[in-house]
Amino acid sequence: MRVLPRSTSLFVPVVIFLVLGLSACSSAPETGAGFVSGDGSVTILEPAQRQIAPSAVGVDLNGEPLALSDFSGQVVVLNVWASWCAPCRAEAGALEEVATQFDGKGVQFIGLNTRDSQAAAQAFTRNYGVTYPSLVDTDGRIQLLFNDSLPPQAIPSTIVIDQQGGVAARALGTVTAATLRAMIEPLLEEPGTSSG
Repeated sequence: MRVLPRSTSLFVPVVIFLVLGLSACSSAPETGAGFVSGDGSVTILEPAQRQIAPSAVGVDLNGEPLALSDFSGQVVVLNVWASWCAPCRAEAGALEEVATQFDGKGVQFIGLNTRDSQAAAQAFTRNYGVTYPSLVDTDGRIQLLFNDSLPPQAIPSTIVIDQQGGVAARALGTVTAATLRAMIEPLLEEPGTSSG
């Protein structure tokens, strides 16, 4: 496992979200109050260290069924976000830029909308031009499924799953387009398989 330190070019500011308690912002989710700054780390696992991603199944923001397994054989970029999260607004353009760049190239972006209302989440996707689907994770249940691999411990967090379904990388906090590309591109060239 490689954890890229704060001094690397991949360092980005983050806010920690306490996944285990899921209570950091429960008193004021619309303002984002209660967050604590995080370490901005990007973690990249070697193929032998990767755990198979959990079976995340739910509905999208329009109420249609959506599952990670729908994208088997592709690199999946799973971004945990909420409409009330200022860093999520800051990174929305970069996520959409890279999602568009890799469209049709074996990469699928999926949002994981948490602790949000449907109306606010839908408005966010319209306002920021987000074209990829988002799973609804109002209570954080889907996030908790990743506890055995690389849990999303901040909002935003971005998890990248390899073509064999292994959890390969995680960024805690706001990501840039360059960081996203650096997490995705090596996986597209990778012939290896994941452990599980």
